[in-house]
Amino acid sequence: MRTSWRTPCEGSRGDRIARRVLRDRAQSEEVAQEVLVEVWRTAARYRPEKGSVMNWVLTLTHQRAVDRVRSVEASAAREHKAALLDRTREFDEATEQIEVRLERQQVRRCLRTLTELQRQSVTLAYYRRLTYREVAELLTLPLCKVKTRLCDGLIRLRDCLGVTARPWPICTP
Repeated sequence: MRTSWRTPCEGSRGDRIARRVLRDRAQSEEVAQEVLVEVWRTAARYRPEKGSVMNWVLTLTHQRAVDRVRSVEASAAREHKAALLDRTREFDEATEQIEVRLERQQVRRCLRTLTELQRQSVTLAYYRRLTYREVAELLTLPLCKVKTRLCDGLIRLRDCLGVTARPWPICTP
């Protein structure tokens, strides 16, 4: 014995209208079901002077189906836009990583152009974050000599890197 499971709306005129608009069986059945529930809850709003019950139900079905299509299209557009933004963000992250790597390489290349004392002073002050006094003590040099070598090194780095700003507050022209 063959049993057919059908919703009360399946095969009805409302279901056919919804299927024509939506072009998807599951969606059209869902819309037809939603319209039946809406008709049940809002039956008091029906006005016979505006048309037959069938026309009212079919109008609600068509409106609901069109709303569903618009909702699906808007959702797809949002997802597409978000995907584009995600792709752009990944590209920006990759670009930033490349730029950072290139800047590091350029700084290393410019550090190699400094004298040994300038390179040690800059490296200790910048990378190990030591004060002038700590650098002077570590290198066993007078403080004024460390400051001078640090300023000279920073000026040479600035020129090598093509930076126009002053390198350090203590380095006055």
